[in-house]
Amino acid sequence: MSEYILAIETSCDETAVAVIENGTKIKSNVVASQIESHKRFGGVVPEIASRHHVEQITYIIEASMKEAGLSFSDLSAVAVTAGPGLVGALLIGVNAAKAVAFAHDLPLIGVHHIAGHIYANRLVTEMKFPLLTLVVSGGHTELVFMKEHGTYEVIGETRDDAVGEAYDKVARMLGLPYPGGPHIDRLAQEGNPTIPLPRAWLEADSFDFSFSGLKSAVINTMHNAKQREETISQADIAASFQESVIEVLVTKSKKAIEQYNVKQFLLAGGVAANRGLRQKLEQELSDVDVELIIPPLSLCTDNAAMIGAAASIYLQKGQFADYELNGQPGLELNHI
Repeated sequence: MSEYILAIETSCDETAVAVIENGTKIKSNVVASQIESHKRFGGVVPEIASRHHVEQITYIIEASMKEAGLSFSDLSAVAVTAGPGLVGALLIGVNAAKAVAFAHDLPLIGVHHIAGHIYANRLVTEMKFPLLTLVVSGGHTELVFMKEHGTYEVIGETRDDAVGEAYDKVARMLGLPYPGGPHIDRLAQEGNPTIPLPRAWLEADSFDFSFSGLKSAVINTMHNAKQREETISQADIAASFQESVIEVLVTKSKKAIEQYNVKQFLLAGGVAANRGLRQKLEQELSDVDVELIIPPLSLCTDNAAMIGAAASIYLQKGQFADYELNGQPGLELNHI
């Protein structure tokens, strides 16, 4: 008998609701993006994001249920992103999930946002353990080791800027629109990585990341060129910046794969949509005995299908939240 989870994701600037069957099949996946509202500010404005979620959440839940062709009585549970994220935005989703769960007497499941990104890969293929995931997004850059379903060991993380944050800041310097990642990626394809930029390797045995110095180097390069009244190709800056980022991400990932002897390597998060990163991983891991799983573009950015996929593990284990569940902007990965 099939189990259906209604999943809600409102951690940042997408109001998303999905229905997932047995943790692996998408019955519906509806996303209302707010990019146009935030673009003029060059980033997400929390108050605006929260207001949009309030306006959209009921409609998106109804649309997702209609697309799935199910009634609330068919559902097995309601899942929601409990954190991390913008506290106001999280609260909209959490309270909507509580309302649906209470009204229809359904179990409630709180899901960590990054666990959701990892489990987006389960909607592509079944996960094989032990495995390693590179999580790359606007707020996170982490290498996560998993021995089994629902267990997470962060073996490396950013010490300053997340990779997506660095992309957005460099894009802003180049006068590119928000969100900057896709624009940098497209521009990089047109340029040549001829500008020498640093790679932050940190300690020899570290899987941590640092992109603040790289961001500063790009600023200094552009400033010095302006002082000398020289013109630097924007495409070359984008290509050089992206090559530096990708070289560090891929090199550390490859080293971790070998050290932890994993069966699968998963890519997850919004920056997983980056063409340069996807191509480099495919190239560098082609001679490594590991299965590389990269989700489709629709499952890289924030969506609720990934939350439903992660929640299915809690449903199978009978691990549910109570009505004291709250939005937690600083939620740790192993907390729920």
